[in-house]
Amino acid sequence: MSVRKDSVELGVTNLGFRDADGDASDTISEAESVEKQESVGVKMDPEEKYNQMKPYAGMPKEVLLLYSSQARYRVPREVLFWLMVCVTLALVAVTITLIALSPRCLSWWQASPVYQVYPRSFKDSDGDGVGDLKGIMEKLDHFQYLNIKSVWISPFYRSPMKDFGYDVEDFRDIDPLFGTMQDFEELLAAMHDRGLKLIMDFIPNHTSDRHRWFNLSRIRDPHYDDYYVWVDCDPNGPKPNNWVSIFGNSSWTYDEVRGQCYLHQFLKEQPDLNFRNPNVVQEIIDIIHFWLKKGVDGFRMDAVKHILEAAHLRDEPQVDPNKPPELVTTEWDLHSDYTTSQVGLHDLLREFRAVLDTYSREPSKYRFMVTESYDYDEVEKTMMYYSTHLVRESDFPFNFYLLDLPHNASGVWAKHLVHIWMGNMPRGEWPNWVVGNHDRHRIGSSAGPAYVRVINMLLLTLPGTPTTYYGEEIGMENINVTQSEIQDPAGKYNTSASRDPERSPMQWNGDMNAGFNNKTNITWLPVHPDYETVNVEVQMKDSGSVLSQYRFLSNLRESELALHRGWFCYIHADANVFSYLRELDGLNRAYLMVLNFGKESAITDLSSIPELPDQLMVLLSTNQVNDGKVYQKSQIQTEAGEGLVIQYSTSRRYNPNHPEECYVSEKACYLPTINILYKC
Repeated sequence: MSVRKDSVELGVTNLGFRDADGDASDTISEAESVEKQESVGVKMDPEEKYNQMKPYAGMPKEVLLLYSSQARYRVPREVLFWLMVCVTLALVAVTITLIALSPRCLSWWQASPVYQVYPRSFKDSDGDGVGDLKGIMEKLDHFQYLNIKSVWISPFYRSPMKDFGYDVEDFRDIDPLFGTMQDFEELLAAMHDRGLKLIMDFIPNHTSDRHRWFNLSRIRDPHYDDYYVWVDCDPNGPKPNNWVSIFGNSSWTYDEVRGQCYLHQFLKEQPDLNFRNPNVVQEIIDIIHFWLKKGVDGFRMDAVKHILEAAHLRDEPQVDPNKPPELVTTEWDLHSDYTTSQVGLHDLLREFRAVLDTYSREPSKYRFMVTESYDYDEVEKTMMYYSTHLVRESDFPFNFYLLDLPHNASGVWAKHLVHIWMGNMPRGEWPNWVVGNHDRHRIGSSAGPAYVRVINMLLLTLPGTPTTYYGEEIGMENINVTQSEIQDPAGKYNTSASRDPERSPMQWNGDMNAGFNNKTNITWLPVHPDYETVNVEVQMKDSGSVLSQYRFLSNLRESELALHRGWFCYIHADANVFSYLRELDGLNRAYLMVLNFGKESAITDLSSIPELPDQLMVLLSTNQVNDGKVYQKSQIQTEAGEGLVIQYSTSRRYNPNHPEECYVSEKACYLPTINILYKC
């Protein structure tokens, strides 16, 4: 059959083509094209008509499917797909590996010093002479200036103020002296907005004698009858036993309304709660819930060792058995075997901890708990407040041993006090350090102003969390309080035991009342006469001041891995100098501290330590003129009260060869090539 040459269509019409005006009259439909081809006897494969053109935008799906199935398009697509799968799996594997190998992140209570605010003395906003919550809010910038992220505020509950807030009349209310609940909520919100955490003082052991529970217990209300520790006694006869109050004299007071004696381990206006009554335990738990729901970040649990007493109420043994019983009037006259650290105490604290943990499940919402217990030479009792792998209790108990630094001015003594804690702390736990608080004389007075800087340097370069009492960052000293000016109940019983001297108003500037109260000339305690030269405003302008050096060390502690989570190793101790280093495996930067707590200048020879370089440069000295000075390691000179922070570079580590001299809470190593920490 012959084919007419002029009847054959050359090429195939693009079926997706249309004129710009949308007119398709000049196009030939697919059906017509096929029909015409068939009419002239040309048989074409259905796919052949697409093979004569390149892919184009807007092609129909039939064309797209034909091209996508071709090897040159299919193979690259599959290669890219499987490459993406492999990359994704690799990233997931790397992420899981990094998480598995990374040490846990430090929590907020580990990341910065804890700053204690005594609210009566911090800042007065309304001119009544007493500090308040609004006053604290006015000074939030101060915490940020010091790189402080955790603020512990002493009690501000409604209270008759017999013990300045530690005698609580209502655990769910703010005392009008300090403000209102709205003031508290605004303060808490303002702190959280600035990334600050608020730790409340919590007093579980006792209430005020004006508390509703006590008044109902006095009249033998069936529900509240045994909320407190009541014992039959003769109002004119001997007390139930020889137990003595912390403030002196008997721990028992006769109540005429009830006709019995009640126990108070502190003031008679502070009756002890009976924690053997489960209703009392639940009341305290409900109060903890109340404040956690408000958003507080943690609690400092006050006087916890006194929470339980022995049910048998026997006499405690006398320290001096030959002392006449009628002369036993202070806590130091007795071994407190039946009034402190009783069986069941830790079970109660673990119940409190469990409540906090239920509020700690949200990211960055961890709720912190620290316990206060002065156990003196029985440090093993203090260590029992730490959590374990099996049960949760406090994050740490307060460490008060450095409060004894002024008792013996020497490097050996400083090392001894540090080692009491480090040598007894359970493995893997986090240490902490306290050098001042509202119950102890200021270090500027007890140790002397010449030693304030070196003690702050010790505080901020030891491993763990440091706690700073307000005013210590500028070197405030005790005030002199006359007998007529005494406010403290302990001081009224025993003048020498008064805690007023360390509670004087904070010294903000050289203005009236040191800037504590700039509205009236009233202060609840006298301002220290040195306030014109020892204050925040003056010291902020002086790079060599106590405040500036405190701030530098606080920032250094946060920024340097070796300082906030590295090894701590003893290096040297003698009659004057205590020296230690901080290092991190894998990090070529380490720190050596040389602190002179003695009474004279000293030259320290560390030439026997091969891990130290021969020449050492001072990063910071408490004596500013020595900043940047270079010492031979065999002749490091310090004056009395001088401290040195020496930064050096080395690839040699001290801790592997001296494991008995080194401590770390959680071992970690640094990988400089990718700038990460990992478990090692």
